[in-house]
Amino acid sequence: MPTFHAVVWMDRREAHVLMFDREHVESESIKSRSHHKATGGHVGSHQLMHGRGPAAGGSHSPDGGHDSADENFYHEVAQALQGVREILVAGPAQAKDEFRAHCQRHDKDIASAIVDVVSADHPSDRQLVAMARQYFLKHDLNAGDPTQR
Repeated sequence: MPTFHAVVWMDRREAHVLMFDREHVESESIKSRSHHKATGGHVGSHQLMHGRGPAAGGSHSPDGGHDSADENFYHEVAQALQGVREILVAGPAQAKDEFRAHCQRHDKDIASAIVDVVSADHPSDRQLVAMARQYFLKHDLNAGDPTQR
């Protein structure tokens, strides 16, 4: 479905790609196939709470550190966005910024379509589209006003 707007919510494990127009929403979920972890992480007396050991949670690996960037995953997300003119990228941590950097290096047409990268915890797809519609309404109104550029 070729659309003008899309919103992507992502973390390092999955991406929710939502392309929409005034009447329709098309969604696609893309899962990372990577199981590689970056080394490092938190040290000190709060190891278990901050990413070391079997109790580690979130995007921390049990050995410490965070999941590493998955270029294949980011490229697959970029391919799903081909033809979209304005993209809002959202997510809870670094994956959204890594995706933008990936696009600047490898998928320049997608990089030029990304209008912003924003933090968002874990909204439902419906909440994500509502947030994006509101964002793009303001963005499009400001784009028409030269004093807002």
